Amino acid sequence: MSAQIRKHSLISSAVIYIGFAVGALNTYLFTKEGFFTEEQYGLTQLFVTAAQLIVSFASLGMPSYIYKFYHYYNDHLEPRKNDMIAWALLTGLVCFALVFVLGIVFEDLFARKFSNGSALAVYYYYWMYPMSFGLTIFGILEAYGWSLKKSILTNFLKEVQWRVLVTILIVLFIVKIVPDFDRFIKLYSFAYPVIALTLLIYLVATKKIHLTFKVSKVTRRFFRPIIRFIAFIYSGMLVFTISQQFDSLVLASVTETGLKNLGIFTLAQFLTSLIQAPQRSIIAASMPYISKAWKDKKISQIQNIYQRSSINQLIFACLMFTLIALNYTDAVVTFKLRESFLLGFVPFILLGLTRVVDMGTGVNAQIIGTSTYWKFDFISGIILLLFMLPLTYIFTKRYGLIGPPIANLISITIYNIIRITFLWKKFRLFPFTRQSLYTVILSVTVYLLAWLLFRNLHGFLGLFARSIFIVVLFTGSVYMLNLTPDLKPVLGSLVKRLKKNKER
Repeated sequence: MSAQIRKHSLISSAVIYIGFAVGALNTYLFTKEGFFTEEQYGLTQLFVTAAQLIVSFASLGMPSYIYKFYHYYNDHLEPRKNDMIAWALLTGLVCFALVFVLGIVFEDLFARKFSNGSALAVYYYYWMYPMSFGLTIFGILEAYGWSLKKSILTNFLKEVQWRVLVTILIVLFIVKIVPDFDRFIKLYSFAYPVIALTLLIYLVATKKIHLTFKVSKVTRRFFRPIIRFIAFIYSGMLVFTISQQFDSLVLASVTETGLKNLGIFTLAQFLTSLIQAPQRSIIAASMPYISKAWKDKKISQIQNIYQRSSINQLIFACLMFTLIALNYTDAVVTFKLRESFLLGFVPFILLGLTRVVDMGTGVNAQIIGTSTYWKFDFISGIILLLFMLPLTYIFTKRYGLIGPPIANLISITIYNIIRITFLWKKFRLFPFTRQSLYTVILSVTVYLLAWLLFRNLHGFLGLFARSIFIVVLFTGSVYMLNLTPDLKPVLGSLVKRLKKNKER
């Protein structure tokens, strides 16, 4: 099981990092002097933020329903009688339609809140909905794909194909085939519907999905547990999504230069997403096994997944945080981004530390969400919201651009401490080992050494030398100290493959 999770995680991580490489190119083109303004870049991020919020309402917890109950449907029904995905998609469609109606009703409220510093957002308000619709359908299909162990494909579509579509639009905009930003943003809003359609076509073509609305025996038997589960999980996910996206909305609506600040904040967020990249692949690879282990009452397997996900994510997070933090300022200057993006350094540091904390605590959310105590997912989400919302608003009003990152760091840290404590008390599950402490110490040591040795070296040479030093010293130390049980098997398999290729 560990080998399978490791294999899927590594391949998915590679796919995700390819996506981030494309995303880095997009970010460069968005932020480089002469192509887009900070406000225009901020608007693209506001579209994504709004889409994720709308999806959290429109999906009605269908992805979590699929994660939790897929094995019950799969073990007791033949594929053509499996009605799970049909009801999930229908629910998503109906709920999205209701959310759209509410969007029409509250359009004036949105205009009042955002007209001061984000006039572009008001003008393009309705163009947020095509993107939201595509993301709603894709999210449901993605959850089904994860349960089918097709996480590599779904990650490719979401992390690579979507960004490639955006790259194409940017290039067409730069060369004036897409004549103006008005046309660009309207085409941009249809990128997610394209990847949703791609995934649907694949699942239908490979006969992995069968749409039947005849109520199955599993649906009848588990109907009440499903409704109770969805009610709590949906509420919890809704709370969590609001807490995650609230900072962007506050920046865009509260500050006088709303979309400009959001554009700067978006660059910091993108860089922290590089830190977070392995998290998505590890979650996608682990989810089916966690769900199955709960069903089979194999707590030891869950503990193994918990600790391995924690140390592997912590190692990735510390390495990437160190690498980006030491290169941030030089990169902005060397690549000739707009000077205003230098203001994103402190937000990046705070957001980066938040990601280190979140990733270092492993897959606690997924373990709780698929356990018999899944109601606690909602309770912890409420606690997060109670901290996140007021802190974000207060700190943004007082400190501007760095307000949301401060609120994020405080809230996410408290949130994860509560979850860790809960899992320890209920199941004696704990994510940390001595290797976790050694990883943090190693990260601090590498950071200080790299700063001392290369603080006066700038430009491309500085970026290259500093990065090589950090990667070699950090990964070499991880190997020598054996901080993760997964590194040596991976390197061993790579060596074997290389030998086989040479023999051929």
